[in-house]
Amino acid sequence: MKKTIIVAAGICIASASMTSCIVSKKKFDAETARAEKEKAEKIALGKRLDDQLDQNKKLNAANAELKNNITSLNGRIARLTDSIGTLEGRVKDLQNRINVLGDEKESTKRQLNSTKEQIAAQRQRLEQLQSLLDQQQAAAESLRKKIAEALKGFNSNELTVKMKNGKVYISMQESLLFPSGSAVVNPKGKEALSKVAGVLNTSTEININIEGHTDSLPIHTAKFADNWELSTARATSIAHVLIDEYHVTPAKLVASGRSEYDPIAPNSTPEGRGQNRRTEIILEPKLDELMKLMGDK
Repeated sequence: MKKTIIVAAGICIASASMTSCIVSKKKFDAETARAEKEKAEKIALGKRLDDQLDQNKKLNAANAELKNNITSLNGRIARLTDSIGTLEGRVKDLQNRINVLGDEKESTKRQLNSTKEQIAAQRQRLEQLQSLLDQQQAAAESLRKKIAEALKGFNSNELTVKMKNGKVYISMQESLLFPSGSAVVNPKGKEALSKVAGVLNTSTEININIEGHTDSLPIHTAKFADNWELSTARATSIAHVLIDEYHVTPAKLVASGRSEYDPIAPNSTPEGRGQNRRTEIILEPKLDELMKLMGDK
């Protein structure tokens, strides 16, 4: 019995030893596997860490580049902002200029319209003036013809009738009108003046200027101190004949003396002096309408 127990005990001890060995190997294998796994994981983690570091470096480089780009873009934005401000200023200036030019255009347009109106008014005035001048010229020519017809019985060396500057000039020589050195009109002179008066009394719209002229030879008599007095007296005598004897309206007449200072020929020859000793009756159709038109603005 005791032997059996000892054998059994031995068997149990041997069995326990074997079991312990088996457990230790499994544990070892497990630990080894776990260690290998941890090592593999550690290697994988290191690789991942290295990859992450590389990625971080790349990200840092990209971030730095991005910052540089942002800085560059901010600079460009600032420059563009300045450019925009400058352009806005230029746009404002251009708009102001456009406004000024628009005002100037309107002002110029108004001035142009005003100028056109003034030109039209001036053209109308010129046309009216020309019409009146044509009428005056026609009236003067008609008057010349009437005077020439009335005086056709007299010789050209006694008197002439001509047009000058729109006026009719009746130039009567001393030999027709006066004795030498006298201001008394002779009968033949009165005959000529009667013919002239006949036309003047039928032509109401006429101004009549009577001018006495002498030659350059001095005169000094008991009646006339010089040629001024003689020429003026002769013009006045003719005015009196026309007014007193032939009833020409006095308000139409102006009598004046020109002495020797308006010659029509040289005073160096007897012929020339004879031509200068004359009295001129200057007939001018009234220009009241013409003068009024010229005076109107």
